[in-house]
Amino acid sequence: MNTPMDPSSSQQSDTTRVRVLSEALPYIQKFAGRTVVIKYGGAAMKDSSLKATVMRDIVFLASIGLRPVVVHGGGPEINTWLNKLGIEAQFKNGLRVTDAPTMDVVEMVLVGRVNKEIVALINTIGGSAVGICGKDGGLIRARPSDQEGIGFVGEVSQLNPQLVDSLVDSGYIPVISSVAADETGQPYNINADTVAGELAAALGAEKLILLTDIPGILRDKDDVSTLIPKLDIQVARTLIDEGVVVGGMIPKVTCCVRSLAQGVKAAHILDGRVHHCLLLEILTDAGIGSMIVASEYA
Repeated sequence: MNTPMDPSSSQQSDTTRVRVLSEALPYIQKFAGRTVVIKYGGAAMKDSSLKATVMRDIVFLASIGLRPVVVHGGGPEINTWLNKLGIEAQFKNGLRVTDAPTMDVVEMVLVGRVNKEIVALINTIGGSAVGICGKDGGLIRARPSDQEGIGFVGEVSQLNPQLVDSLVDSGYIPVISSVAADETGQPYNINADTVAGELAAALGAEKLILLTDIPGILRDKDDVSTLIPKLDIQVARTLIDEGVVVGGMIPKVTCCVRSLAQGVKAAHILDGRVHHCLLLEILTDAGIGSMIVASEYA
């Protein structure tokens, strides 16, 4: 038996929705036409509900005039396929040891599966996405990592953002896998956070946004009430030196600092487990994560 909807409740909901949209207007006006590079990963990739929310928010941002660019990871999916193929997953200093068979799987999973799944979801929601990797259009030239014993793990040697700019200018949302090749064509697996940071700098992005599985930068990693909502490059470096930022957060904060030093206006570390985290951070005063800026006076 269907329960009749209370007209006053429906009207109140509509009023709230319209008020929220109206309050977002200054942010829409401020960021219209600006590029936002979003590193998509963590729980937001594994939970189907969160995945749909993130993609819908990205399409929303594109619809109101922002220029979103998506860079994605896919570690859990890679592990699943390595296990299916009987290849042992190995890590050294937090990096995946990538021998030739593992590199084949990484490329297959990131470029052939994860990338196209994201593209298909965005297009289903009503956006226009195109999937590429670092090899396409000479986007990224890779070089071997300085660390020994990790195989085909690479760093960004050179970046040419012309293809990405062309796609965005044509109304598409680029979805980028961080697989790239060196001058001989040898493919390398590059950390997606690193690619997102370098790409944000090359595109002159307004914002670099990293989706993670924690609320942001915490002074005490076990106490969410110690979230640092805003800090500058100097404070970020101090937190690393003092051991406040540790483990997997070090490369994330480091790539934020590098992008800011190259002209990106702001870098954000957000909890991708929170529904609509992108809109909460970009279109509200309070935000929800940690924002890093070049200077405390910014």
